Amino acid sequence: MDRVPILKIGDILLVSIQIDLQDQSVLALQEDLAERIVTTGARGVIIDITAVEIVDSFIGRMFATIASMSRLLDAETVVVGMRPAVAITLVELGLSLGGVRTALDLEKGLVLLNSRGVSRTAKALRDLR
Repeated sequence: MDRVPILKIGDILLVSIQIDLQDQSVLALQEDLAERIVTTGARGVIIDITAVEIVDSFIGRMFATIASMSRLLDAETVVVGMRPAVAITLVELGLSLGGVRTALDLEKGLVLLNSRGVSRTAKALRDLR
């Protein structure tokens, strides 16, 4: 089973999904991410799904579950890079991803976290430009 890497950048955890998601890999991601939030004290989580071409109802629900779990651990989640086909599929499946913040790309996700006062890292990255 492939695992999804979780990178720590300041007070943000970046999850860039570059593999075909299977049910087991999503469940492992959920557990790994919860542990990393606790051990690092991260305040924000960005899940980059730019490379994800297909989702099913299970994976869609898991995005919402991961966001809820992160909120309980005091970290806000933003899903970035959603392709139009993925958005259409989620709507057709009747999944609203309630409580999941979205942004078109990583840069906008960082700005969103910064605007909500979640991350000093997002502000620092923006100030570098």
